[in-house]
Parts: sequence; structure tokens; C-alpha cells
Amino acid sequence: MQSHALVAVVSLLAVMVPFWMGLRVALTRKACGVAAPAMTGDAVLERTIRAHYNTLEWLPIFLTGLWLFAIYGNDRIAAVVGVVWIVGRVIYQLGYVAEAKKRFPGFLIQALATAVLVIGALVLAIQAMLVTGA
Repeated sequence: MQSHALVAVVSLLAVMVPFWMGLRVALTRKACGVAAPAMTGDAVLERTIRAHYNTLEWLPIFLTGLWLFAIYGNDRIAAVVGVVWIVGRVIYQLGYVAEAKKRFPGFLIQALATAVLVIGALVLAIQAMLVTGA
């Protein structure tokens, strides 16, 4: 049986990204003087919140692809692509908070990493199905 310790570590690091972003939302709220539950009133806060939510929207797609790629393919490749996704999300968040149009490089990095994992997992799962006849 293949160990998936690398993918487990990357998964845990990946779920720490929205945790970090949530802390940034709280700090930005305090700095901007916009108390919860308000979601508007300061452009920096709005971009910080949106970057956080967008990451939460992508996380299940990423994690599904990550694990299925590791199970049906290669644990190390999945882990490396997973780290690329994490880096992309951090770049995305930092860029988006600075200025909305600066979010694209990070978005592209993480979207490509997700596509590699999801499409790769699909191809690998189909190949496994064909080989086993399941």
C-alpha cells in the first residue's frame, strides 16, 4: 500500500491557508473599523473577504483532485502540485488585497494546479477502471 503522508501534510497546509486568510479578515476589520457582520464599507476589507471566500470555494475542488491523483497516480507529484496550489492562493490573496486587478497571477497558478490534479485524477481513475474492468 502506498503511503500518502506527503499528501496529508500538503492537505493540512492547504487548510491552514483559509485559516490564515480568516485571521487577515479579522485584522483588516479592526484596522478599517468595520465591525462584523458588516461586509462592506472599506474596499480593502471587501477584497480581503472576497479572497478568503474564493479560497474556500476552490478548496473542495482542489482537495478532491489532490487525493484522487495521489490514490490513482503518484503521491509525490500530487504533493508538489499541491504546494504550487498553496503558493498560488497566497499570491492571489496578497495581490487581490493590494488591488483587485493584481489577483490574476495567483489565480492562474492555482487554477492550473487544480486543473492538473482534477483532470489527471480523472484520467488516472478511468485508466484504473479499464485495467481492472470495474
